Amino acid sequence: MAKDSIFKGAATALITPLNENGIDFENFEKVINWQIEKGINALVICGTSGEGSTLSDAEHREALRFAAEIAGGRVPMIAGTGSNDTAYAISLTKCACELGYDGMLLVTPYYNKATQNGLIKTFTAIADESTKPCILYNVPSRTGVNIEPETYAALADHPMISAIKEANGNISKIVATKALIGDKLDIYSGNDDQIVPLLAVGGSGVISVLSNVLPAETVEMCDKFFAGDLKGAMDMQLKYLPLINALFSEVNPIPVKAAMAAMGFCEDYVRLPLTPLEDAHKQTLLALMREQGLDV
Repeated sequence: MAKDSIFKGAATALITPLNENGIDFENFEKVINWQIEKGINALVICGTSGEGSTLSDAEHREALRFAAEIAGGRVPMIAGTGSNDTAYAISLTKCACELGYDGMLLVTPYYNKATQNGLIKTFTAIADESTKPCILYNVPSRTGVNIEPETYAALADHPMISAIKEANGNISKIVATKALIGDKLDIYSGNDDQIVPLLAVGGSGVISVLSNVLPAETVEMCDKFFAGDLKGAMDMQLKYLPLINALFSEVNPIPVKAAMAAMGFCEDYVRLPLTPLEDAHKQTLLALMREQGLDV
């Protein structure tokens, strides 16, 4: 069964503006509209950068509902609905399908982890209940488990599994995956320092933290590559590398929350166990943002 791509290019793994009272919906609306105005190709709501793992169930569902309503179909919308509890992931996925999301982002089970057979069974169980295409999200540095190329191959023919967000950092594994799955699944970079390298081995785009801060520029980097301007794309990759590194100077989304707060899009507030960016890292981040012309 042929599967349609959810998006091509750059999708922002969007922050969720928070304060001590909960979700800051006024700033949430502001940042969604700004991203769309800047030409972002898609938005991911309640993923890692959106602090989905510390939102209550009610907050998670309300954030998904609100974001879909504000976006109003202007860009493809992807819901972070993965969990280490497969039944809960299924429940969130059904909710996002009903809200009209275009795709689901399913992180590998964290803490309890899984064998490769367990990954096949859990992703299949969630995708079986989804009416929208699913992106498998591999981020072993956070979850403690890696999706192996052969596991992707075993899942590639599922009609509701359409893509991979690959953040294992191992280009050799990604090449091995591409060799096994061909064009059955889109591959998106989950690492901003590897956008162009991953596109060069057959990738379809990036799900990005950088594009919270520089949405138009992250889209342009992808567009240049797709237009055949490989040097132009790589020049942009290298230009933004110091800023990308600063955005990961502490665990995501701590630095990007500080960056977006400096730009006036949210309070510099993250939920425990996360804590606000340390001052030395913050000063470096703000200096690099100013170098890129940002008014902070």
